[in-house]
Amino acid sequence: MNDHPPAVETEDLRRFYGEGETEVRALDGVSMRIERGEMVAIMGPSGSGKSTLLHLLGALETPSGGTIALAGRRFESLGERELTLLRRETIGFVFQFFNLLPALSAEENVVLPALIAGRRDDATRARAVELLERVGLGPRREHLPAELSGGEQQRVSIARALLLEPELVLADEPTGNLDSRSSGEILALLRELNDAEGHTIVMVTHDPAAAATAQRVVFLRDGKVAGELLGGDAQQVSEKFASLETA
Repeated sequence: MNDHPPAVETEDLRRFYGEGETEVRALDGVSMRIERGEMVAIMGPSGSGKSTLLHLLGALETPSGGTIALAGRRFESLGERELTLLRRETIGFVFQFFNLLPALSAEENVVLPALIAGRRDDATRARAVELLERVGLGPRREHLPAELSGGEQQRVSIARALLLEPELVLADEPTGNLDSRSSGEILALLRELNDAEGHTIVMVTHDPAAAATAQRVVFLRDGKVAGELLGGDAQQVSEKFASLETA
């Protein structure tokens, strides 16, 4: 029996923008549970609420109602400083456009979260080097982002997300700005990190092939959960996604 709380649990999660006739219900009662070590893809048509869900899970926005818990810690019970620490040290972010600082080397970009957290020790620097080796960029750690391909920049972004050993990694369209070959490599890397090292990963994507690499795919439509599938079958995921777009 697993006595640990899930990595992520939401109940009746809501996020509304505006009010009255202009109110937009971006999320309208999402309840879900993601176990530790699970890799889950979130899919849905444009405007379905998937990016809003990711922002709420990352404590980047405040819900209008409902609850979020990360490893049993309920967000609504945390003050602003505690939420900042949670976001900085417990959650890793991988963005579509990499968000690397152009004047910093790959290694310096990876180390940046530790510097912001006030950590400047040799062990942190050594971990950054180790992570760059892990993602296949050891020989290129002194290169600037402009000297790296898109796929290599995303590898730097993944290494940065893992630096502080987060409990949860949130990936927002991690292959959306890459060619098909680089996309395949990044997805394989994320799945390997999930399989071999047990990182809990939640990935928003519009690509059925990308979603199928996850263990589970959760579909959203109009701010609500519209079903889920086990990963592995890109055709099945594509058909479900198409049915939501045309419904």
